[in-house]
Amino acid sequence: MTVARSHWAWGLPQGPESVTAQAGAEHLAAELASCRAALDGLVDPLFLLDAEGRIVLANRAGEEFAGRSVTGAYLASFLRAPPLLNALDAVRAGTPRAQSEVTTPDGSFLARLACLPSGDKARIVLTLQDITAAKRLDRLRADFVANASHELRTPLANLIGYIETLQGPARDDAEARSSFLAIMHQSAQRMTRLVADLLSLSRIEFDEHRAPEFPVEIPAVLTCVIEALAPQAHARDMRIELDLAPDLPPVPGQEDQLVQLFQNLVDNALKYGRHGTPVMIRARHLDAAAAHGRPVEISVRDQGEGVAREHLPRLTERFFRCDPGRSRALGGTGLGLAIVKHIVNRHRGALSIISIPGEGSTFTVTLPRYPSHRSLP
Repeated sequence: MTVARSHWAWGLPQGPESVTAQAGAEHLAAELASCRAALDGLVDPLFLLDAEGRIVLANRAGEEFAGRSVTGAYLASFLRAPPLLNALDAVRAGTPRAQSEVTTPDGSFLARLACLPSGDKARIVLTLQDITAAKRLDRLRADFVANASHELRTPLANLIGYIETLQGPARDDAEARSSFLAIMHQSAQRMTRLVADLLSLSRIEFDEHRAPEFPVEIPAVLTCVIEALAPQAHARDMRIELDLAPDLPPVPGQEDQLVQLFQNLVDNALKYGRHGTPVMIRARHLDAAAAHGRPVEISVRDQGEGVAREHLPRLTERFFRCDPGRSRALGGTGLGLAIVKHIVNRHRGALSIISIPGEGSTFTVTLPRYPSHRSLP
């Protein structure tokens, strides 16, 4: 009886009649090179381990992660992470798949291990996915919820306390009632401002990926801001001065958000500037090439106490305050500059802050020019 023999196995031609052994070896070498190129093209580090935990193969990202060539080395020799080694032991003991989180000086990684049976020699594949950004986002969300809860809890507790007092011991005390109602009104206003800022920040973040498309005239925006804040400036014996260049082009934007952006900056300058000093708003047109494509520059400068250098990188963080007590006393929610940052990002602009303790602070926003605008001759 004649047994038919297949001429193809594992993608390689078999049989002396069709191809030579040399051609088969060349084909195998090409296939291996192609597989190696594919592995090296992966963004995530990948390691192939033998049953003893020794590295048989590492892709380029894996060697960069390890900082050296690790072929032939044991995994534990450069990645001493007990949860990962426990997961490796579980796979070696027969568990098909396992995973664990690994924290290194470079960040956090999700390690996934899977057993790949290969004849009588089992192989284990290990991949490391960078989850540093996701972990940071989780921490930011948790901090945000905790901070928002704290900011709401204090005025809410005040309201409840005063209401209970008015319902009980101070029920018939007209003087106490008048005083308590004023404090309750302040607490309610504080919660209202906080909720409004939270909703505003949420809306801005939701649209941040979509750049505004309509032309907005900066002079009209700044005029609106000055008119809205004039009573506040007068109450502090301050004035708002505007230095407006005549050649300002329109910018692509959403007008109400740009009003909110500069209103927050000017409001901040009025709160933290010294009584009797001016708040200076300057708007000018820069050379587009030198300004990295953002030729419209608007700066807001106060003459306040300024901010220490170490605090500058954190000024736009949510709920960050250099002086929490003073900020709350002035009615701040801790979200004003965070809102500014996100509006600037949505408008594809840039924000810079310069502050000199004892002299004051300057917040500068640069924005792109509306594409259809042509400079005047």
